[in-house]
Amino acid sequence: MPVAGQPLIWHVYQAAQRSAAHEIVIATDDARIADAARDFGARVYLTRADHPSGTDRIAEVAAQCGWADDDLVVNLQGDEPDMPAALLDQVAHELADHPNAAIATLAVPISQAAEHTDPAVVKVVTNQAGMALYFSRAPLPWQRDTADTPTPARLRHLGIYAYRVNFLHRYTTWPGSPLEQAESLEQLRALWHGEHIRVGIASQTPPPGIDTAADYAQLLHRTGNTPCTS
Repeated sequence: MPVAGQPLIWHVYQAAQRSAAHEIVIATDDARIADAARDFGARVYLTRADHPSGTDRIAEVAAQCGWADDDLVVNLQGDEPDMPAALLDQVAHELADHPNAAIATLAVPISQAAEHTDPAVVKVVTNQAGMALYFSRAPLPWQRDTADTPTPARLRHLGIYAYRVNFLHRYTTWPGSPLEQAESLEQLRALWHGEHIRVGIASQTPPPGIDTAADYAQLLHRTGNTPCTS
């Protein structure tokens, strides 16, 4: 998927380089992505192809790299070329500042009703300390009564994570949980096993990731490559 003459993964790599990361690694099970990344000088790990989630893939790389148990790893997914560097740094700080959490992630307020009911939009609810209670593709929380009832916070989860390496080692020893499999959300495996996930409110709202052909067309439009078509 070329964008402005470069493969999509190049743009993701540039986003990562704008952050305060000490080390940047591209992990993939696709030899084509690995070759493209090596061509522009990235450090690449070609992983197994049978990982059920991105978290499992990162755990393999953490073991290969020999990272220390207390090291923090930020997962920027390969379909997020426009992720602001400030959010990569923010999610790392969220985890560093909350030693009781194994994972940190970010969310933004939901502003449109259609988002709240869209199963492609992952919702999250937290406790008063900002720790995740649950993630779902369903409308969450559901406000049963509207008259004289405060509207609860509605948050859209952003697919960006920071992990402690010792958590990654634990994560791969657990089988997929029923909730994870039902919702197709890997973070639910961590909640199922009693881990704490810190949810920070993102300092800015990033553009959408590239999940569909329409998203790709929007990205091309934003980068001036082609008119946006519906």
